[in-house]
Amino acid sequence: MTQTTSAPAAPQRAEWTGQIGFIISAIGSAVGLGNIWRFPGVAYENGGGAFLIPYIVALLTAGIPILFLDYAIGHRFRGSAPLALRRLAGKLGEGIGWFQVMICVFIAIYYTAVLAWASSYFVYSFDLRWGDDAAGYFTGEYLQLSAEPFSGTFVPAVLIPLVIMWIVALVVLGAGVVRGVQRLNMVAIPLLVVGFLVLVVRALFLPGAAEGLNALFTPDFAALADPSVWVAAYSQIFFSLSVAFGIMMTYASYRRRRSNMTSPGLVVAFGNSSFEILAGIGVFATLGFFAHQQGVAVADLEGLKGVGLAFMTFPAIAAEMPGGEIFGALFFGALTLAGLTSMISIMEVILAGVMDKFGLTRRKAVYGIGGVLAVISVVLFGTQSGLTALDTIDNWANNIGIVSSAVVMTITVLWIRRAGTELSGHLSILSTFRVGRTWLFFVSVLGPLVLGYMLIATIVNLVQEPYSGYDTGYLLIVGWGSVALMIIGSIVLTLTPWRYDPDRFTPWPPVPAAVRTASRADAAGPDAAEERAR
Repeated sequence: MTQTTSAPAAPQRAEWTGQIGFIISAIGSAVGLGNIWRFPGVAYENGGGAFLIPYIVALLTAGIPILFLDYAIGHRFRGSAPLALRRLAGKLGEGIGWFQVMICVFIAIYYTAVLAWASSYFVYSFDLRWGDDAAGYFTGEYLQLSAEPFSGTFVPAVLIPLVIMWIVALVVLGAGVVRGVQRLNMVAIPLLVVGFLVLVVRALFLPGAAEGLNALFTPDFAALADPSVWVAAYSQIFFSLSVAFGIMMTYASYRRRRSNMTSPGLVVAFGNSSFEILAGIGVFATLGFFAHQQGVAVADLEGLKGVGLAFMTFPAIAAEMPGGEIFGALFFGALTLAGLTSMISIMEVILAGVMDKFGLTRRKAVYGIGGVLAVISVVLFGTQSGLTALDTIDNWANNIGIVSSAVVMTITVLWIRRAGTELSGHLSILSTFRVGRTWLFFVSVLGPLVLGYMLIATIVNLVQEPYSGYDTGYLLIVGWGSVALMIIGSIVLTLTPWRYDPDRFTPWPPVPAAVRTASRADAAGPDAAEERAR
């Protein structure tokens, strides 16, 4: 690779203290709000127990392969998403990396709002402040939701915890990768698992819990013939693993020189899925109790996923059960911890990109860039129209932004740059679990095809029918406008000069020729020749 002397090389990157720190932090990123409030509802709506079949297939054929792709790029090219992808695929790759950073910018500014709601409800749980009308309390007294699409009226009950959550996030990030991010995850993830296990065990002994579990796990095998069920499975796996928008690439760049990459990846992937299934058991056991109390079937309940499940249905359940105060505190405490660790990882993508590009110190990046994002977040989501904006931006950032990022990245890296052999060789040399042609097929052929279908179907649906019944003009400004700003931001940042020379770099880890030859004996093409010659 050509080296220049026009600018100094980038400074040495931070590193996790070891494999455990990386695994726990990666699990902290993957396990988030979607595991608790999205998976149970998606599984229930798409075949119940039968949904586990496409779910596992999606995990093995798309989730884990693309997770490994992120790991390989981040670790081999030692950089944030823009830097690593530039070193791999030039300006085009850098542009994709900045698009991933811009996705994280938009997710970060609304994700913190949900953390604010969850932390508020953690406090409210101790006196069940929402009373007998949980839905009315949430949209009325708490959010003071306005019918106006843009409201400048702040809601103190949302504003104050929103500011607090931003302060907590910035303090953790300012402390660094090890003393801040890793230390938080090492404390938060065990607490999350223990707290949620207690919640699940309690839910299993509630009257009607068996009916709830039957509703979730009774298989409807006829649903497997519906393509939308398979799309839902791939969608759930894809979003819950935090792949293709810079997080795992950034986290992998903090691994040490000789690190096992694929085995920890399997731990992260299966750990994330195990928590999702655990969440499904806990949530539907609780919904079974609620249906029993109401004298209706679980199928007749409303609000079985998303914001409705977390802030309307679950508070209503807590108000009716013995010891509901503790149950509510456990649920919203788990929601806050899961969201906080994911929020930290989203912000780390942004900060790593900015620090690499502009040579900023971590503190300047955290309190400068992070401070600006905090102000935007407070202005947009501390008001009476915050829920509407959150719902819209979340839909476009995830279903359009992240999916399109994955499609473009895989095509660029594996078809245009043709780096599949290089990356599979990197993973195999370093890891006990080796990858080869099967992985290349999944990540270069099956993945782009499935994700491309998802993207096209989503765009067609959004064009044909206004999302959630919102005004078309509002969706054009807030939804499609968000994607447009992501693209514009990525172009501007790509054209901005680097503070350090991004090309003063040798892909690593350098390995003994004998080891490289033995592990890459079946490699072919120019990438393999380059590896053998290096």
